[in-house]
Amino acid sequence: MSDTNESRLAGLNLQLPPTPKPAGLYRPAMIVGNIVYISGHAPLRPDGSRVTGCIGADLDLESGKLAARHSGLAIIATLRNEFGSLDRIKRVVKLLGLVNCTTTFQQHPAVINGCSELFVQVFGPENGVGARSAAGANSLPGNIAVEIEAIFEIV
Repeated sequence: MSDTNESRLAGLNLQLPPTPKPAGLYRPAMIVGNIVYISGHAPLRPDGSRVTGCIGADLDLESGKLAARHSGLAIIATLRNEFGSLDRIKRVVKLLGLVNCTTTFQQHPAVINGCSELFVQVFGPENGVGARSAAGANSLPGNIAVEIEAIFEIV
């Protein structure tokens, strides 16, 4: 099997969640030239339910990291829906992760690593790592544990 984004995803034997539908007045994906901007995605399980809770109170670091991975899978579902194949994705350019957490929680980057590590597995060690920011929030819509937006270069 060739080393493509689709083949790497298949090799992980992951189940993608349903493609998220907009919860407001926005587009899940916006293509401008050779860049696709992905709106903030909630952590969706394969059954479509959301991972909710405040990290540092309701959820621990590992649960937060898993929630970020679920957000990454939701982003992948949106990309596949938009392009039909992940092989149109050249590289991760930028991620922004918001972590629903207590005021004393300080491990925001470790939480967002759940998404970043997934993207390395799917898009490769060079193209799966981009610029990134991680920040804490005292609340997120629907009490979701994390929200992640992304920018990708496409071919």
